[in-house]
This record gives sequence, C-alpha cells and structure tokens, in this order.
Amino acid sequence: MSAPERFGARLAKAISARGPLCAGIDPHPGLIEAWGLPADASGLERFALGATEVLAAETAIVKPQSAFFEAFGAAGVAVLERVVTLAADAGALVLLDVKRGDIGSTMEAYTAAYVADGAAIAADAITVSPYLGFGSLEQCVATARAAGRGVFVLARTSNPEAHALQSAQLPDGRTVAQSIVDTAAALNDGVAPLGDAGVVVGATIAPGELELAALNGPVLAPGFGAQGATVADLRAVFGDALLAKGVLPASSRDILKHGPDAAALRTAVRRNRELLAGPQENGQ
Repeated sequence: MSAPERFGARLAKAISARGPLCAGIDPHPGLIEAWGLPADASGLERFALGATEVLAAETAIVKPQSAFFEAFGAAGVAVLERVVTLAADAGALVLLDVKRGDIGSTMEAYTAAYVADGAAIAADAITVSPYLGFGSLEQCVATARAAGRGVFVLARTSNPEAHALQSAQLPDGRTVAQSIVDTAAALNDGVAPLGDAGVVVGATIAPGELELAALNGPVLAPGFGAQGATVADLRAVFGDALLAKGVLPASSRDILKHGPDAAALRTAVRRNRELLAGPQENGQ
C-alpha cells in the first residue's frame, strides 16, 4: 500500500485552490445565542453544522475549537465528529484546535485520538503545546507524518500572559519561541512544497520578533479580524514572501457573527478571502 500524501503537500494544494484563510468554528455560547439558538446541545448542533456547511465549502482549512464542543459533554463531542466529517466531505482540511501537550502514554493517547491511523476524531492536523519540552511531541509528530497528517506547535501566541515565558531568553541567546520555530524548521528541512510541522504565531505580535524564513512549514496566525489584526499587520509580521507560502490567517468571530444566514456567512468569508488575495489593491 502506498504512503498517504503528506499534509504539507495537501495544504499547499488547498491554499492554491481556495486561498489561505483559516475559518474558525467556535461555538461559543454567546455566539450560539446570537444566532437565535439555545445554548445547549441542540443549539450547538445547529450552529456548528450550519457554519461548517458554508465555511468548509469556501476555505482551504477550517479550525474547530474542541473546547467549545467538549463543554457540552458527550453530545458535544459527537457534534465535533460530525463537523470533522462534514468539512472533509466539502473539500476542506480540518485543523482541530486541541492544544494537547503531555508526556508518555498520555500523549500517545492524544495522538491515537486525533492523528494516528484509525483515529477516533481524524483531523488533518492538530494544535499541540511544546511547553513540557519539544521532545515530548516527537512521537506525535512522527505518527502524524506517517499518517499524512500535521501538527501546529504553539510558538508565540498573542495572549499577554504568554509573553514572559515565550519571550524568555535561552543561554544561546534565542527566545523560547524562536527555539520552537527552529526545531519545527529542522523537521521540515528539505521537504517540498511545504513541511508538515507548522507553528502558531499570533498575527498581533511585534514585527521582527521571530525569524520565520527557514521554517518551510505552515504558520497558523490567529488574531486576524475581530482581534484587530489587518492585512497590513500580517504583511508587517510575516512579510510578503512568507505570506505567499503557508501563512494561514485565522478568523472566527468576525465571520461567525454574520450567521445564521448562510448567504451572509458566505459573503463574509469571500470578503476576507478577497482582502487576503489583494492587500495592496484593497488598501490594507
């Protein structure tokens, strides 16, 4: 049996076909209620499936936030499984935002749940945390790659609480965040067109804070839209060359607020895609 196509290669094709926008599917109770739905399992189902049906048909990759589904217990996890399947059927890749990070058999169990062959909730990629040491992720990364899946490692997030840790300087002069980027880059070395080990870097960080040119992998850039980052900010942080190869600006609330009307959701997605496709033409 031939090896599965690598995640990085599949992602590059998807970006070429549909653009780089990563649409978040975040069924926050407030958003569910704003759609005129009850903040219970039935409202979750209608919200999540309705959003996925539109977003997954328009974007290269969608990002369900697992916590918002888990909050509803077993019924919520069942809806998440349906979201993953529905998105795949619509042609979108699924980046499951779970931020798992542990050691030993516990990390093996997370790996089996999401990225191993036969995974119960088989996402195309997941977010993972390296803050028990990047080495704790080695088996997860290897398993994901063997199954044609990917990982996005938290490197420099935009929340204020993270700054002290992620910007701390190591003995070699690099920051913690830069060391994570560099380790991911080593995993992607020589892989074309795009490696399978991505990083998470907030779109609202200071320009020049990280050196990403050698990453050769995707960058998930949360903060685009409702959190304040514009196309101009993306260009300042990542540069045009990196934006053209694998940066995934992520937006959720700024799009989801237009529901439950499917046409309004679709228009919001396409507006964001147009902004990302032509920043100069759109004056951003």
